Amino acid sequence: MGKDNLDNEMIDKLTGVGPATAEKLREAGYVDVMSIAVSSPSELAEAAEIGEAVASKIIMDARKQANIGGFETGAMLLEKRAKVGHLSSGSKILDELVGGGFESQAIIELFGEFGSGKTQIAHQLCIIVQLPKEKGGMDGHAFYIDTENTFRPERIVQMAEAYDLDADEALSKIHVARAYNSNHQMLLVDKVKELSKEVPARLLVVDSLTAHFRAEYIGRGALADRQQKLNKHMHDLLRWGDLNNGVVCVTNQVAAKPDAFFGDPTRPIGGHIVGHTATFRIYLRKSKGPKRIARLIDSPHLPEGEAVFTVNEKGIRD
Repeated sequence: MGKDNLDNEMIDKLTGVGPATAEKLREAGYVDVMSIAVSSPSELAEAAEIGEAVASKIIMDARKQANIGGFETGAMLLEKRAKVGHLSSGSKILDELVGGGFESQAIIELFGEFGSGKTQIAHQLCIIVQLPKEKGGMDGHAFYIDTENTFRPERIVQMAEAYDLDADEALSKIHVARAYNSNHQMLLVDKVKELSKEVPARLLVVDSLTAHFRAEYIGRGALADRQQKLNKHMHDLLRWGDLNNGVVCVTNQVAAKPDAFFGDPTRPIGGHIVGHTATFRIYLRKSKGPKRIARLIDSPHLPEGEAVFTVNEKGIRD
């Protein structure tokens, strides 16, 4: 019996789950016990149209089945870390800055002013992810959630040709959706989860992460709602990365306000929610001509540092 069939049967056997509830859970994207185990009662209650008390019982049983909440040794975690992949940016010096390339099972946040190279890197990753592992790729497909109409297929053609890839084939492995508001943006992540069962999805780009949230939730009164939604969105992205051993790359805007920490009058939007959930935070800024400077601001295990790279017709290069 296949793993998917086994997962489906396990959902049916959870405490409080009847045939109708099981069907609603699957329709909402809860296709395995783990996805239910890491959910919150309010999320599950809304998805399956059940009470929060029933949702709590279902989650508790799912956690037992999935062995959530147990401790693991450092040796076991090191073994898991061995499965983490690295996706090249196209620039060796930039790869070195982030420990050998962008990590899978992590969120990489690229933030900076307009023209600093955020979208260029995002496009470049969509090409390199298709390459074999020995060339810095992941043999996979890319998903691109476009919130500001920045995706350019003609730019992909240029970058694909620089890697001697067939441009049409390269474009066919990049799945793009335009998000028209923050709710739509969040729903598209659920759609990506579904489609990731059909193709070897290894990269998810959100360009840009905060544009809609920033435009829709204005003023201090809306701040709590905005941060709550952003928090859920970030954790959904992280969960996709874990389930698919994929790279999540989000671009972010900056607010022009002096900030001593960055030594530059810019800081990323999204506050602590984005800051704490993003695994790597990279600040990009313009330099002379095609040169760009990347500064690693935050990482769980790497020191702060800078790398200079260029953006040209072929893409991201040293």
